[in-house]
Amino acid sequence: MQAQTQANSPSRLERNLIVSLAAVEVESQITSRLKQIARTAKMAGFRPGKVPFNIVANQYGFQVRQEVMSDSVQRSFAHAVKDQQLQVAGYPRFAPSNSGNSADKFEFTATFEVYPDVKIGTLNGKTLSRYTAEVADSDVDNTLETLRKQRATYDKTDRAAEKSDFLVIDFLGKLDGAPFKGGDAQNFGVVLGEGRMLPDFEAALIGMKSGEVKSFDLTFPADYQPELAGKTVQFLVTAKVVNAPKLPLVDPEFAKSLGVADGDVGKMRAEIKANLQRELKKRIQAKTKEQVMDALLAVSELELPRSLVEMEISRLHEQAVKDLEARGMTTKDLQLPTDLFVERAEKRVKLGLVLSEVVKQNELRAKPEQIRAMVEEHAESFEDPEQMVRWYYSEPSRLAEVESMVLEDNVVEWAAKLLDVSTVTQSFDEIMEIKRS
Repeated sequence: MQAQTQANSPSRLERNLIVSLAAVEVESQITSRLKQIARTAKMAGFRPGKVPFNIVANQYGFQVRQEVMSDSVQRSFAHAVKDQQLQVAGYPRFAPSNSGNSADKFEFTATFEVYPDVKIGTLNGKTLSRYTAEVADSDVDNTLETLRKQRATYDKTDRAAEKSDFLVIDFLGKLDGAPFKGGDAQNFGVVLGEGRMLPDFEAALIGMKSGEVKSFDLTFPADYQPELAGKTVQFLVTAKVVNAPKLPLVDPEFAKSLGVADGDVGKMRAEIKANLQRELKKRIQAKTKEQVMDALLAVSELELPRSLVEMEISRLHEQAVKDLEARGMTTKDLQLPTDLFVERAEKRVKLGLVLSEVVKQNELRAKPEQIRAMVEEHAESFEDPEQMVRWYYSEPSRLAEVESMVLEDNVVEWAAKLLDVSTVTQSFDEIMEIKRS
């Protein structure tokens, strides 16, 4: 089996190899596999393993030939790229060689891309904002208020609807005097202020009382679904029931509902604060990491392998479909345009190649003790941390994800020594990007 490089590649990363297979060796492998099948083959009229070889060959010959040719080509290709020290990016495409096949050999052309040279520029002069914040008692209070609202019960009220009330409504929308798809509902429940409906729709419900009927115009946003974007419709709404929220007291029973077995309110607040501090730390690390990655992308030069970008587009597409299905959407006939994923796929591929080069050049590989420390940190927030640690170490793919995060942290630490760092102090809400009305 031989291979050779052909010139005149369409791109700087694309290569062609001629893979040559000796016909006698291919035929020998086909015969050997057919004999193996014959030992256990079952066919009507014959005892197991006693089927004549020519019948086995007629039955399985085509399939076996395809398998042998595929395996041989793949094996020959792997040897060829290893001999020539080529790093293959993505998967090769195989096609019969233009030179044709002779009686003593089969030839295929393997077309593939290699990994590019990655040039990392200097980070000197690039800036990095180090964010800092403290978790205050008021942040714990705000979290408690959110938790109370999540556990609210509702009682019917005769007063006018206010923010946070739960309304049961009927509504009918018309465009140019005719109902439109999705513009009507019966016994529809909505909590005012949660943002499930358009802001102007919810605003029109404020002040309505049980049994009241109201009509109003609403103009859809310009970025709404095409058939309604920017158009003005008329809604007729009946407020069937207005329910006022009743929030639970912050007491031992409430603490128990949050997992504090003895109902100690002080302990509950301490646990909430610890959770907020963990979330804050993660967000600050994420903001720092994002800045470092953007800085590295800005100073790096490389040509992206098309095959890797296409693979990443496919992965992002599959992920998007799964996310939609998890939200209860039907995706059977869904067509998501490839353009939606191109920019993100290119960025992710480029970043992966840049990070790999930075790690290699600066010996930033993840150490076992670093991986262990991160696993233990992640496990802290679970009821049984040791069980979570065992869970991570029981599956190599889980540890691989942690290793990837450690690598990124190593790169951030390395880059921070080269960047111009400034400290930015913000509140918890500002860093977590929480908007409170």
